Amino acid sequence: MKLSLRIKPISYLKAHAAEIVRNLGKQEGPMIITQNGEAKAVMQDIDSYEQTQETMALLKILALGMRQIEEGRVQPAAEAVRRLRERQEAR
Repeated sequence: MKLSLRIKPISYLKAHAAEIVRNLGKQEGPMIITQNGEAKAVMQDIDSYEQTQETMALLKILALGMRQIEEGRVQPAAEAVRRLRERQEAR
């Protein structure tokens, strides 16, 4: 669905809140709420929100890993496994 069809003024939200919430999960993509002609809020169903949050977490982990590689803060996998085994045996 085109995003332009998912833009509604806040007055529409006030008048149709129950319908909007009911349809959020059925329709693809978020709904943009405007106030005085400017985009002010985004509404989306909880499943989409959770998926977005999981994606953001994975991207943060990836960015952190890339930064560690750039800084040279890496070690060979065999060395990491050896150190983990040593720690396990020490317990």
